[in-house]
Amino acid sequence: MVLHLLRKCIYGLSVLIGVVVLVFFLFQGFGDPARLVLGQSGDSATLQNIRKELALDAPKHKQLLYYMNDVSPLSIYRKEQLLTQKHLSGVHSIDLGSYALVIKAPYLRTSYQTKQPVTAMIAHVITGTILLAVTAMLLATIIGICLGTIAAIKKDTWMDTAAITMSVAGISAPSFFVGIIVAYVFGFLLHDYTGLDMTGSLYRYDIHGKHIAWRNLILPALTLGVRPMAIIAQLTRSAMLDVLKQDYIRTAIAKGLPMWRVLLKHALRNALNPVITAITGWFAELLAGAFFVEYIFGWQGIGKLTVEALERLDFPVVMGSVLVTACFFIVMNLLADVLYGLVDPRVRY
Repeated sequence: MVLHLLRKCIYGLSVLIGVVVLVFFLFQGFGDPARLVLGQSGDSATLQNIRKELALDAPKHKQLLYYMNDVSPLSIYRKEQLLTQKHLSGVHSIDLGSYALVIKAPYLRTSYQTKQPVTAMIAHVITGTILLAVTAMLLATIIGICLGTIAAIKKDTWMDTAAITMSVAGISAPSFFVGIIVAYVFGFLLHDYTGLDMTGSLYRYDIHGKHIAWRNLILPALTLGVRPMAIIAQLTRSAMLDVLKQDYIRTAIAKGLPMWRVLLKHALRNALNPVITAITGWFAELLAGAFFVEYIFGWQGIGKLTVEALERLDFPVVMGSVLVTACFFIVMNLLADVLYGLVDPRVRY
């Protein structure tokens, strides 16, 4: 198990390095970063100073190395940089002569537009994305398991057909399309009945200060949970149909145990192994799927921050958001492996 996790960690690290390289070159050539920082009214001398400060006058491969050095928690800098660069103040360093080995938090650089550290901007909104993803996954898990169980028990009935139809439709519909429909129907047409708004974030401000508006979480969470709910429903139905055919289920029914006890204690418990794996995998997917959902509903999160940064060509924010999302994918995949081994004792690594 330990060796398997170690191999997974090495694989995850190599994937993350590949993402860093891909993200860096993906946003090369889209405008002049010095001009984006300074604006359209800057003079040529100031532009040259900014290009030198951002190392834009260096070859591309050196710029990549500088960027990887910044985002790495273990970096090498010149000693004078420890005194001149704000993000290096107070870090732990090991003397290497004219250089220093620095242990620090990953530095995602500074926004072109707001001049704020990208790390601080992401930290400010990441809790909203996590809250949205967790709520969506809870709704998807509860509704999906219920639908799948009902479909398995009522196989070849109208309930089974309805559950399968809903799950197929949920898998086929992209999140941004579902988001637009849900926002229009429940937030606009039926607003007087639902009391829900088309857009809104977790916090609302009025003359009395800041308040938590939990109702603004309902529509984006439902939208984001549609696809995992459909997957979980199909996985639960398929697993339950297999488990219900097993001899120990027939034995439990023959002993006269109540059907609800047979389903909950024996059938559903053994049918949840693939569902748990899907839940951990889909949680990382929800963080990526939240990008457009947050933008549609005006929910303050990493997705809305990234889309708005793309509109302003604020590439450090976009690159930092992509790297943070990639880290979540890697961590959740590791957790999925660990949970699958704990839930199913038959799994050996």
